[in-house]
Amino acid sequence: MKKSFILLFLSLTLFSYQEKVAAQTLNVSTAQELQEAIAKAKAGNEIVLKNGIWKDIQIKFYGEGTVDKPIILRAETPGKVSIEGVSNLKLGGKYLVVRDLHFKNGYTPSNSVIQFKINEDSIANHSRITNCVIDEFTQPNREVSDHWIEFWGRNNQLDHSSIVGKSNFGPTVRVFLKGNEHVNNHHQIVYNHFGPRPRKGGPHGETLQIGSSHTSMTPSYTNVSNNFFDRCNGEVEIISNKSNFNEYRNNIFFESEGSLVLRHGNYCTIDGNVFIGNDDSEFIGGIRVINTGHWITNNYFYKIKGNEFRSALAVMNGIPKSPLNRYNQVTDVVVAYNTYIDCKSPFQFGVGTNIDKKEVLPASEIRSARPERMLLANNLVFNHEKEEYPIVNYDDVGGVTFKRNVLNNQNKSGVSSEGISTEDFSVNKLSENLYVPANSLEDVYHGFDFETIKTDFFGADRTQHNSIGAMIVPVNGNPLLIKKEIYGATWFSLAAPNATPKTMQVSSSRALQSKLKSAHSGDIIALKGGVYKISTSLLIDKNITITSADKNRRAEIRFTSEKPGFIMLPKGELHLDNISLKGNKTQDAIATLDKNMSKAFNLYIKNTEISSFKSVIKAYKASFADTILIEGSTIKDCLTGILLNTEIDAKGDYNAEFVTITNSTFDHIASSVLNYYRGGYDESTIGGNLVLKNNTFTNSGQADESGLLIQNHGIVNVIFSDNTFRDNPVKEIAILWGEKGQKPVNNVTENSGEIRIEQNLKQKLMY
Repeated sequence: MKKSFILLFLSLTLFSYQEKVAAQTLNVSTAQELQEAIAKAKAGNEIVLKNGIWKDIQIKFYGEGTVDKPIILRAETPGKVSIEGVSNLKLGGKYLVVRDLHFKNGYTPSNSVIQFKINEDSIANHSRITNCVIDEFTQPNREVSDHWIEFWGRNNQLDHSSIVGKSNFGPTVRVFLKGNEHVNNHHQIVYNHFGPRPRKGGPHGETLQIGSSHTSMTPSYTNVSNNFFDRCNGEVEIISNKSNFNEYRNNIFFESEGSLVLRHGNYCTIDGNVFIGNDDSEFIGGIRVINTGHWITNNYFYKIKGNEFRSALAVMNGIPKSPLNRYNQVTDVVVAYNTYIDCKSPFQFGVGTNIDKKEVLPASEIRSARPERMLLANNLVFNHEKEEYPIVNYDDVGGVTFKRNVLNNQNKSGVSSEGISTEDFSVNKLSENLYVPANSLEDVYHGFDFETIKTDFFGADRTQHNSIGAMIVPVNGNPLLIKKEIYGATWFSLAAPNATPKTMQVSSSRALQSKLKSAHSGDIIALKGGVYKISTSLLIDKNITITSADKNRRAEIRFTSEKPGFIMLPKGELHLDNISLKGNKTQDAIATLDKNMSKAFNLYIKNTEISSFKSVIKAYKASFADTILIEGSTIKDCLTGILLNTEIDAKGDYNAEFVTITNSTFDHIASSVLNYYRGGYDESTIGGNLVLKNNTFTNSGQADESGLLIQNHGIVNVIFSDNTFRDNPVKEIAILWGEKGQKPVNNVTENSGEIRIEQNLKQKLMY
């Protein structure tokens, strides 16, 4: 009888436990079941989404969890639940956790993909997004603005998530401080993998923005730590700080074409971060300083080659009595214990100044407020090759104090001080991208409050032993700067499949169209000699090369309809090599879609002849090419040339990032050969890059109303050299922007107008 009682007790206990577990886990497989589960969820419950595709679903996840018993919404298996189509997720309540979801193949119907707010009456606090992925969940129209993650409320967290491939208008992650319930928020953004974010072609492409101009004097206390910013190239600002008391610690900025920018707001801490550049790009930046009270310590900069806004340390001049959305004066900023290895002119002061320039600006735009009470101390600068101008000053630096900054090269800069010394020291390479001094450089400067800098870059104790630069020497072991396994979602990888490109021989028009449709990205279509008549458009939605099978016998593609020859789709990449394209002057040789160009395209034209088209390249509004390259080619008998001129809204946008035309011939182009346009101007949004070198232009431009052969209005970076212009009946060949250093070099002009330099190009400010 006693034995039976024990068995009965155990069975009742087991039944009670199973019932409790069942009550805690709510499995759902439809949208209706999901909303019903959310409605009845209690503290400690888990809502589990069945593996599979959840399409066109707008999730409102609300509830009241506790610190010990949060309400969890998760995938049945991490990464096996994909949120697709027109979908989003909003959170409201407290102690909510979302895990393991994958947003892909779609876009949000609202302002955000994930939002820590359902409405003004349902705001999330103490809630968390973890181990999730948002992968190219971008708007079909690049001009539509959204944010992938919006922070509202207080004490919310984004961690161990991968945020990849945003190409449309708007910061990837945005922290809002509108209203008292959103200030002093103490949000945590930690251990995430951000990027790559492709170039956008204009402003409003930040990866992270904390606050706004209007709330920039508001305390946020957001912590951004231990994140990997991987080729975040959206615009000149990777992070745009626009609030007070934020911390940026131990983040890695890897080959990201921009900077951590203290755009507005005060009293931020930037400590222990890594900025890695390379020898190939001058667009990769470091830290840009504006406003008051920041401490910039223990950071490591490697191969940062940028100038001005993209220099390793860019200290701006401010605008006296600046409005909130412009530039406040730099005051009371400390820059200490940082290391700069192989950086080009790492210290640049007075960035953005227009004093003594011939630029005509309203008083509200004159940047004459120099840094005051700024301290640079215990910083280390080493260059393997001589960098004789480590400091660039565009204005007086009398308000900056230098103490115990050590260089290995002679300082020929216009700034000299006892606090800037040249010493003979060497560095050792510990691991990829990481160099430290071979010997400790001591005799450090001890300034006011410096005792609060207790550790170095690796966490070593500065109070017991100290040295110049970010790292105390000797460094224990050979530490890695990048440990990719600690960032982002554990189940997600950016690695592309290792497909071997195939070369496909083609001998007929039908085969060309068929192979183009079936080809995989990276494949090569080799055309046997002859003429290929095509009566429709060839769509390019992958990386494809079209070339002639016989290098000595160029194949010809002849387009016979009025439709564009090639149409570039999002992410399309077309390589034309050693072929001939011929039209009937009623079609564009290459055009983009006229809408929904959600992602960038690329175009490479080499050793190719293009003739008898209405236009050579036509980019529609909101389309964007990362790279257009024309090399060793002949373009002739077309009504107009390359049209990259549809962004005319004065918002700083443009249709292509890099346009390179070299060793090519343009003959009998009735209108402009090139119209490359950027409308709107802000000196901090640096973009548009044109290389026009060693080309010949003849008998062109007579039908263009502007009277210009080459139009490059508003494009910032221009190389214009070694070209020949002969018998072009235009008033002017081109107008170059003198203030940006543009000038013609070694060009030959005969009966073709002049190349004019205009110092103060008229540009409409974007604000």
